[in-house]
Amino acid sequence: MEDISVPQNHHKEKKLPTFPEPYWRDFIDLPAFTSLQEDIKADAVIVGGGITGITAAYLLASEGLQVVLLEASKLLNGTTGHTTAKITAQHHLIYDEIISHMGKSKARLYYEANMDALAFIRKTVQDQHIDCDFSDEDAYIYATTDQYARKLEKEYKAYQNLNINGELKDKMPLDLNIKKALVMKDQAQFHPIHYLAHLIQVILDKGGRIYESTVGVNVDNRDQPAVLTSDGHRVTADHILSCSHYPFYDGLHFYFTRMYADRSYIIAAKTDREFPGGMYINAENPPRSLRSAKLNGENLILIGGESHKTGQGKDTLEHYKALESFGQETLGIKDVVYRWSAQDLITLDKVPYIGEMSPGEQNLLVATGYRKWGMTNGTVAALLLRDIVLKRENPYQKLFEPSRFYADPSLKEFFSINGDVAKHLVKGKFQLFHKNAEDLANDEGGVVTYKGERAGAYKDDKGQVHIVDTTCTHLGCETEWNHGDRTWDCPCHGSRFSYTGEVIEGPAEKPLKRMD
Repeated sequence: MEDISVPQNHHKEKKLPTFPEPYWRDFIDLPAFTSLQEDIKADAVIVGGGITGITAAYLLASEGLQVVLLEASKLLNGTTGHTTAKITAQHHLIYDEIISHMGKSKARLYYEANMDALAFIRKTVQDQHIDCDFSDEDAYIYATTDQYARKLEKEYKAYQNLNINGELKDKMPLDLNIKKALVMKDQAQFHPIHYLAHLIQVILDKGGRIYESTVGVNVDNRDQPAVLTSDGHRVTADHILSCSHYPFYDGLHFYFTRMYADRSYIIAAKTDREFPGGMYINAENPPRSLRSAKLNGENLILIGGESHKTGQGKDTLEHYKALESFGQETLGIKDVVYRWSAQDLITLDKVPYIGEMSPGEQNLLVATGYRKWGMTNGTVAALLLRDIVLKRENPYQKLFEPSRFYADPSLKEFFSINGDVAKHLVKGKFQLFHKNAEDLANDEGGVVTYKGERAGAYKDDKGQVHIVDTTCTHLGCETEWNHGDRTWDCPCHGSRFSYTGEVIEGPAEKPLKRMD
């Protein structure tokens, strides 16, 4: 069913594609599903159609449970569809940090959990003969400065302490001028949409029900648990699994105070110089990530990085340009075929929240906060949630439980995150803008003055102006214009809206108010 036509974003000239679209979703026809139109019942209802939700649905359906999967938009159109798709337990410089804050045993468990996830994906691909460009690769963190070379040395000591299969090297296959490189052996990469498309078909074959364009907005816990949708329908089930990027239901758990949203960027390019294989990320800031993929049998290099808090920082298009410059210097760029961005949530201690939404809520489970390593952490979550639902022992349950709190670093991070929110909440209310909507050029957006009030305006390529109230519908922060993606992004909790105001990412549930 693959479409072998030229992708929409392909450009013969060496320039950035006009619109952000991920490589993964091109050349593949995913099945389409209707929205939920009635009240239904199931053994388990899963909210969120990314790698966690689909894998959890696959696992539970394979155990004979009646499963319902709800997706607010389209399956695999969120963070999973915008990943770099590295399957690795090398999550940047993390193990020395976990040892310092949580102890050696917790650090070892984190490694084992992610290696188990890698083994699960590898075995599933092999046993079910899934054609998803799966390949075994070594993963490298490299340092270009003495300061970060010393950090790599500390991380290598953590590897040794935890019996992680790794080596500290002076050189690596990718020809870069480095001080040190830390390699983790026998990791992997794949095409996540091809892999998950197979799991979707298995879910359907086993009687699972999937609904798209169905927004879960609340939970009714009075009698039997039920997910309530924005259209007024309910799915009653013994177990509710919140596997959406940001928890679709927060209750009084205040997850938005315990995580922050971070954006990163990716370009997919054809290069002059041959890529040597392997997966790479630098130790310094700004981040730089490289791996290869296949486009019609030809190597395509995914160049990622440029991390920043959502809704904050410089013109987002500049991040794409910085990656293009890095790619040009490193491998020489013939053509940039795709560009896209991704948003990830980072918890107080950098370890995901997976398990009971709050202690004692055995029927209401959550998985979130993967810190840009969702292929393994998302699979870890699905495996753990399955075991909780089936009341099986799982050695990783205490490590990931959402109610945990380590004074160091959680207390410091809690005040840092929420102090930053307060700063941006106040800042947005007192900014003055003198530009009017009619002053915008075609395909330009920004904050303007409209009828004497702060407003957000975007003039599309046909000259039509779209004006919205920039006040985020979550907690009232003022959103900022994202030039690179043509969206309105909230600097407080990471909600994102289209230029016409529709919700793209939570925690906001309601669209921005239209003013045109």
